[in-house]
Amino acid sequence: MSDSAIEHQVFIQDIDGEVPETLSIEVIKQSVLATLQSEAVDVLCVVSVMVTDDEGFRGYNKKYRGIDKATDVLSFPMQVFDHSGWSGIVSLEIDEDTGKLPLGDIIISSESVRRQAEEYGNTVEYETAYLIIHSALHLLAYDHDNDSNEQAMHNRTKQILKEAVNDK
Repeated sequence: MSDSAIEHQVFIQDIDGEVPETLSIEVIKQSVLATLQSEAVDVLCVVSVMVTDDEGFRGYNKKYRGIDKATDVLSFPMQVFDHSGWSGIVSLEIDEDTGKLPLGDIIISSESVRRQAEEYGNTVEYETAYLIIHSALHLLAYDHDNDSNEQAMHNRTKQILKEAVNDK
């Protein structure tokens, strides 16, 4: 099965379970899909994305990381990899009820996206895409735990972003 035939699923909601109006649903979805396609993910995956504000994000960051502040994006991988990238997946934990691979969850703060877009001179759409691609790479075991990995992850994010939005 080629990756172009796979229709990965991306579920996007806000903290109240509604469709978020603060960030582009299409940009979020296309960014996740571009990452999965670029990484040649050949199994039907499901990714959930929650859009929240800084206050909501701060609560998640405190609960799951013990850090009492808002940042921009969090990733919660649900699969085990022995190295970064799709080729590093150790085993496939397919959901028996759906037949799909739950890859993981992403939480993103719309307020941080807007603030960072302004700070870096980007559009909100560009900043959203960058952060979602970055986070989707975390679901595939990419990390920035040292300088070398940080540079590799940044380069990979920019490469996918360029492919996804024709960034120059």
